[in-house]
Parts: sequence; C-alpha cells; structure tokens
Amino acid sequence: MSQTKRHKAFISYHHGLDEEWKDRFVQMMGDRIIDKSIYVGEIVDTNSPTADTLRRIREEYISEATVAVVLVGPRTWQRKFVDWGIGAALRDTTMNPRCGLVGILLPTHPDFGKTTYNPRLIPPRLADNCSGDDPFAKIVDWRGRGGADDMQAHIHNAFLRRRKQPDPDNSRLPFGRNWNRPPNEGWQT
Repeated sequence: MSQTKRHKAFISYHHGLDEEWKDRFVQMMGDRIIDKSIYVGEIVDTNSPTADTLRRIREEYISEATVAVVLVGPRTWQRKFVDWGIGAALRDTTMNPRCGLVGILLPTHPDFGKTTYNPRLIPPRLADNCSGDDPFAKIVDWRGRGGADDMQAHIHNAFLRRRKQPDPDNSRLPFGRNWNRPPNEGWQT
C-alpha cells in the first residue's frame, strides 16, 4: 500500500447501473479508503421533500467524508441523488466541512480513454467545477487492476484541493427529479 493518507470517501454513482463498478472500486481500494457511500435501499422514501433528503445525505453520509468520489457511467449525469450528493459534498458548514471532489470515468462511459471528455455527459455540478487552469475538481479514467495507488493519489489530491480558493461552484438548483433524456444527448440544450 502507498504511504498516501487514507481518506473517508463518499462514493456517488448510478445505483441502478453502476453498482458493480462501485463494488469493484471499494474492493480495489481495500484499506486505502474508508467507504462512506449510500448503499442501495438506504434512502428509499421518495416522497420526502428534497430538502429533507439533502439534509439526510449531508448529515448521515457526507458529514464524516473528506472526499466525494463520483463514478461516472453513461447515465450518471441524469441522477438526482448524484447531483444532491455532489451538492452536499461541496457545502462548507461547521458541522459538515467541504469535501474534495474527483470524478472517475468508468470504462462504460463513451469518453473513457479519450484525451478529452464531453462535459454534457458528466453530472452538471461536477462539470461546473472541472474547468479552467486550476479547477476545484478533476476527471480521471478508471484504472482498474493495479491502479489502486493511482486512484488513491487522485483522491488525496482532491482532499488537498478542498480548501482552495475561490470556492467551488455550487450555484445550481438541486435536481427536482432524474433527467429523462437519451444518455448521449447530455444535460445541456
């Protein structure tokens, strides 16, 4: 194992399509991270107001995390819980300090392995923080077997960036629902 610090990672992903990738990630990372993610079925009250669900995500899952890791598959950009998790991770409060943020393109993503990615095909709130010469967040490709040290370094770098100025862009309104568009069209019109 690398000498890089072990971080508490809130792992956000499309629960319906990318659960296997999340499990692979946690297994690959082993004791390099402490998994603070929401498991399938833990937040099931879809009738709760958005503010209540956001508060639960922040207080019960993200409050102890130091880095938010977004596993980005072809439909991750459509998911309200992913948006809400990123938004909660970017908030900086006394009870819940801001997390670092890193996106990992999964091999199933259409831009995996390319030198650039289409920002419309990643979660909008993540895309808002990945532009410029010195962005708050970064997007990296999944490394798979043998890539745990590399992934741990990206997570640690996200942790180090969490206090950088200016503050990250968290100005979007939270998704009210999941997007229902073809995945290759993305979120911008």
